[in-house]
Amino acid sequence: MNDSMRRTAAMLILITGAVALWWAGSGTPSVSANDAMVATIAAAREHAAANDPRLKGGLRFEEGGWIYVHLEGDPGTVGFQHGYLLAPEIEDGFAAVSAGMMHSTERDWEFFRKAAHDMLWPGIDAEYQQELQGIVDGLRARTGSKLDVDDIVAFNAFEELPDYYVPWLNKQQRTANAPNLKSPGNCSAFVAAGSWTKGGQIVMAHNNWTSYRNGERWRIVFDIAPKNGDRMLMDGFPGVSASDDDFGINSDGLMVTETTITQFEGWDPKGKAEFVRARKALQYAGSIDEYTKIMLDGNNGGYANDWLLGDRKTGEIAQLELGLKAYKLWRTKDGVLSGSNWARDSKVLKEDAPQFEPNNKESSPNARRARWDELLKENKGKIDVTLAEQMLGDHADTAQKKEEANERTLCGHVDGSPRGVKEWEWQPYYPGGAVQGKATDATMTKEMRIMARMGHPCGGDFLAKPFLAAHPEYAWEEPYLRDMKAGPWTEFRSGQVAKQ
Repeated sequence: MNDSMRRTAAMLILITGAVALWWAGSGTPSVSANDAMVATIAAAREHAAANDPRLKGGLRFEEGGWIYVHLEGDPGTVGFQHGYLLAPEIEDGFAAVSAGMMHSTERDWEFFRKAAHDMLWPGIDAEYQQELQGIVDGLRARTGSKLDVDDIVAFNAFEELPDYYVPWLNKQQRTANAPNLKSPGNCSAFVAAGSWTKGGQIVMAHNNWTSYRNGERWRIVFDIAPKNGDRMLMDGFPGVSASDDDFGINSDGLMVTETTITQFEGWDPKGKAEFVRARKALQYAGSIDEYTKIMLDGNNGGYANDWLLGDRKTGEIAQLELGLKAYKLWRTKDGVLSGSNWARDSKVLKEDAPQFEPNNKESSPNARRARWDELLKENKGKIDVTLAEQMLGDHADTAQKKEEANERTLCGHVDGSPRGVKEWEWQPYYPGGAVQGKATDATMTKEMRIMARMGHPCGGDFLAKPFLAAHPEYAWEEPYLRDMKAGPWTEFRSGQVAKQ
């Protein structure tokens, strides 16, 4: 036991003993006295844990609606800093995410814990096992949390267990009256290079589509300097080791984002979790080929995406459409590649997304695909980060040929649509859409910088109370659904410190 842990234990013993003596002399304490005792113990624990040497180098501050966190060291230390510095947000995010997972799948939390322990954990690389355990250790040091590593692994897989594993399992087991689960359609994004951009350098941009319940909490900027591999700057969710909506850059010049393949089907229970492969690829890949190799290694089919990639060292961009049975890689130094949750390769469509209708112009993925084509062609040769920020907030509906913020616009507002998105089982007026945006270019990547906006990229706000009053069908979300107000476009960089 190190000195810090000894001090923590001694302090808690003294406080607990004092409280016990007080109880013995005073009888049953009042509720307010009990609350005060709990708060005192919690404050003592947090104060003592703050002296833990594993926190050296860790940093947290808030800016522009985001929480910037710097983590550094070996895997266990990176995890400990993550768990400690973001403990309140992890507890809050876990409650919201786990409630959503159980609601949609009609499975209890023990089901997900078992899947994490029996199926996912054995395939996780040792360094990421250490990091995940570190998150638990840091969280418990700060708050005394009851969450364990099975909870955190299931939480890290919140994009793949409910929407990929469970529908596959229901089909395998022929589960009676199973909910109609669909793989999600998250994000609008593009990467461009050569004659398409201002100055010819790579430009990459992405907005994250998800439920507002989760999206309002998706506000972490991680600056991670691991003991091994490349430094990473990425957005992310508290308690999750990968970006998970996947916008990140590394110190070897790789630029990464993605959009999800709509109506994907398939799962390999012997494969490696997607969140592990995605984190490993950003940490260790220095080229498009290396990134592709890592993502293919142990592919379990979870969270199947079109990965948009850029290599600032070569000026090359690529799109890796990664199904389970099929995949395809496109690459160029002069072109633009976009994503809005549609598969383009005929083999991937046939074998991995057979229900998707690529010619349905009224669907969200295809309407946004058409808008990307229009918008990018109109601005060929002028595309830069400033213009990319504007594009991410675009409200042109190509199906109706008019401006209207809804499920078919690049900046999604499904809460305003009477249609919802049937391909993802998002019902009419579903509280979801674009929840934040990010952009960068090759020059910025060399300097480890990105631009990010929390909330709708258009700058609009979502207000929970009037929404729930108008749509009582979503009342189950009330304990978790909060206002999502847009912040300003804000620059973040590796090594940043809080403004004085």
